[in-house]
Amino acid sequence: MKQESILVCGTGIAGLACALGLSRAGLPVALLGPRQTPPVRAADDYHPRVYAISESSRALLDRLGAWRLIEARRITAVEAMEIHGDADGLLDLSAWQDARESLAWIVESGEIERALQQAAQVMGIAWHEDKFVGLTPQARGVRVDTAQGRQLSASLLVGADGARSPVRVAARIPHEYTPYGDMGVVAHLDIERPHQQRAYQWFTGDSVLAVLPMPDTAQGAQASLVWSMPEGQAQAWLAQPPEAQQAYFAEQAAAITQGRLGRLGLRTRPQGFALTLERSAMMAPGVALVGDAAHRVHPLAGQGLNLGLGDVQTLIQVLTARAPQQHLGEARLLARYRRRRAEPVLAMGLVTHGLHRLFGTSCMPLAWARNQGMSLVDQLPFIKRQLIRAAMGQ
Repeated sequence: MKQESILVCGTGIAGLACALGLSRAGLPVALLGPRQTPPVRAADDYHPRVYAISESSRALLDRLGAWRLIEARRITAVEAMEIHGDADGLLDLSAWQDARESLAWIVESGEIERALQQAAQVMGIAWHEDKFVGLTPQARGVRVDTAQGRQLSASLLVGADGARSPVRVAARIPHEYTPYGDMGVVAHLDIERPHQQRAYQWFTGDSVLAVLPMPDTAQGAQASLVWSMPEGQAQAWLAQPPEAQQAYFAEQAAAITQGRLGRLGLRTRPQGFALTLERSAMMAPGVALVGDAAHRVHPLAGQGLNLGLGDVQTLIQVLTARAPQQHLGEARLLARYRRRRAEPVLAMGLVTHGLHRLFGTSCMPLAWARNQGMSLVDQLPFIKRQLIRAAMGQ
């Protein structure tokens, strides 16, 4: 191996951000994966999936030169969040309660990818448009085999290749997988009343319905739906024709939201994905995992991508702070990365899993306690400030 190098496998948000951050830190890096530029959307046409970007993630994207490449009109600041329990519990979080302008920013997945791809092109990052098929450990790194018959050597292979991560499997990194038996359903909505930069969430016992603010269009106010529900219920709904989907949603949304945003209607056809709780050891000699390849949590807190971008930030910090004699894929160095990510990953998993279990039981004393607890927290400014800072990645 002539010089130390890093190969990032995966060209989604986590992989692109990782390659950009490593390149800006002066480390030699290349990408491996398809180059699928998201289609250009018209002014009133939005990508089906959106993310709530925390302050720490926004700051990372800004340092990478990507945030400024996203059109301002496609970004919606979240100034407040209203969380409803399954009885009378209510928690209202506002940015002003911690002297801030915003809690988060809602941005389309496709727009983030487009901006990161543009930034990667400006940086001149090498890009192998090929597919990972296997790896072989070497004395100082790994050799990667691709579908087109290439053999690529790297001191460090970063697996940013999604929840089913072929890199994780090939490196034999231990992985725990727990299905929730639920599905997440996403769609864009027409809303009758303005959202006023406020996000909403309703716990119903067997489901969690979230409505996230999005830019207004010529047709009126819109929002993004993230609805987690039992798998059978979701599959039955998704299998219906559009008219039946619309009628079912209108009925259920009216019962859950109690008209908080007026009438709600589906603007786009809903899409579903399975919900799981997953954790891995995050590294092996010569291999590190980031994003969904490393872990997945329940989406009720909207922190999955932020957690993955936290991996990226920490990996870059560990690699750039290494001792001169340490090579990039050294096991002790990567173990340091794993230790630094252990607490935030575990904490987010415990919070989201705990909330899912807490609101998933119909035990009356517990139902009373959880709703009273929400209302009590709503009266405690100090605790609310801590929740706000946690939501912002701080």
